[in-house]
Amino acid sequence: METLLGSIPHLFDLWVIVAAFIGVTCGILGGALPGISPSITMALLLPFTYTMDPTAAIVMLAATYIGAEYGGSIPAILIRTPDTNAAAATVLDGFAMNQQGKAGLALGISLYSGFVGSIIGLILLMSLSGPLADVALAFTPPAYFALGVLGLSVIATLSGDSMVKGLIAALFGLMLATIGTDPVTGSNRFTFGYSDLLGGIEPVLVMVGLFAMSELLIQAGDREGAERITSRPKIEFPGRKLMRRLIKPQAIGSSIGAFEGVMPGAGGTIASFMAYNEARRWSNNQEEFGNGSPEGIAAPKTANNTVAETALVPLLALGIPGSNSTAILLGGFLIHGLQPGPMLLEKSADVIHGLYAGIFVAILGMVLVGITILPICVWLVNRPRAYLNAFILALILSGIYTIHEGLTDVTLMLVAGAVGFFMRLLRFPFLPTVLCLVLGFLVESSFRRSLVMSGDDMSVFVGDWISITLLSVAAVFILGSVVKRALDMFRPKSKTA
Repeated sequence: METLLGSIPHLFDLWVIVAAFIGVTCGILGGALPGISPSITMALLLPFTYTMDPTAAIVMLAATYIGAEYGGSIPAILIRTPDTNAAAATVLDGFAMNQQGKAGLALGISLYSGFVGSIIGLILLMSLSGPLADVALAFTPPAYFALGVLGLSVIATLSGDSMVKGLIAALFGLMLATIGTDPVTGSNRFTFGYSDLLGGIEPVLVMVGLFAMSELLIQAGDREGAERITSRPKIEFPGRKLMRRLIKPQAIGSSIGAFEGVMPGAGGTIASFMAYNEARRWSNNQEEFGNGSPEGIAAPKTANNTVAETALVPLLALGIPGSNSTAILLGGFLIHGLQPGPMLLEKSADVIHGLYAGIFVAILGMVLVGITILPICVWLVNRPRAYLNAFILALILSGIYTIHEGLTDVTLMLVAGAVGFFMRLLRFPFLPTVLCLVLGFLVESSFRRSLVMSGDDMSVFVGDWISITLLSVAAVFILGSVVKRALDMFRPKSKTA
């Protein structure tokens, strides 16, 4: 209650409102541009905060983070280009709805679910920072390994009709994750002498190549030109009936997002994929998933936006940034002489209360900005296919080039696009590859660090209740998926008239 009362006066602070709107607008635009990640958008704005009031500066950076995490779903739905790792879970059903002429509804569901997830995340951030920070502090390398295994356990669900093809795609992603510098010894692996590969392969390069570039290649090879259903340039929010249907996936997404967000290094990727998997598992319309299910958009989007707020818990309470974006936000605190940690709320309570108020304004601003710019985005993707594809290609190439301002990234993206083209022809799923690429480093580094700590004693992975619980849940997920597939194989198919 004290936190709430302390935050209310800042809701009427002009500079907090202006900073929140500027931040969320820049974040949405940055998240919607391929190659411009939330951390890059925040880094571009960081120099402008040097001379600002500390509260307004922190609010602008946090609002940028929130806006960018939402903005990544816009290209995922409209042009099959997930601009953030977490947005990859939105591609399947979001782009499918776009192809059905329901782009406005898909974007409306995404914006509505992002709003719900953000509000829930803010409530958790304000009320549970202490207890949630204790949970984050209890995580050890074995627990992070178990968390990664839990994230990988959804591969069986994401494998489509063929488990074998899904496992092959997953193995390909794990192989890509080993490229770069060894997390323990620091030696180079599979770089073939190219210094640009020392830092590994950015997941966004592979995602843009697999999803967007392969789509352009498929369309380029379609001489007749598949008939495309155009969408009205209008945002359609879900009606009451659909809202009631989305309550379950949103509850699943926010619950998983709250748990994942407080753990440094987990991020929205695991939360989004887990939310998608569980929403599908508990849905009464499982057959719609992958073909344009509203629940398939609502669950990961709610989870991702819940993470955007709860990810600030370990930063504010412990001074531990869990991602590139929160690390830049930490830099914003330090620039203004603020040290995140247990004493921050006592020494700088006014700044923290202003941050909470600014996040609330940013959430409202996200809705207002979204309503304003999303119809324009829908209008753009309804242009003739030849012009649209040329625009998308130029947007992709320029966006990818700006990541490190080098042609290596562009080359890797084009190679991923060629691989994605053949994967689509052979009906290999993309999501297992993306998930394993994103989680591969977390799983490997946590596994090897755990063995270093224990002197190669494998029992370290069942040495605390967190890792035991997560591994048990992962085992249940895997076993359940295998049993379900086995039953589907032996279940007699219904005859059609």
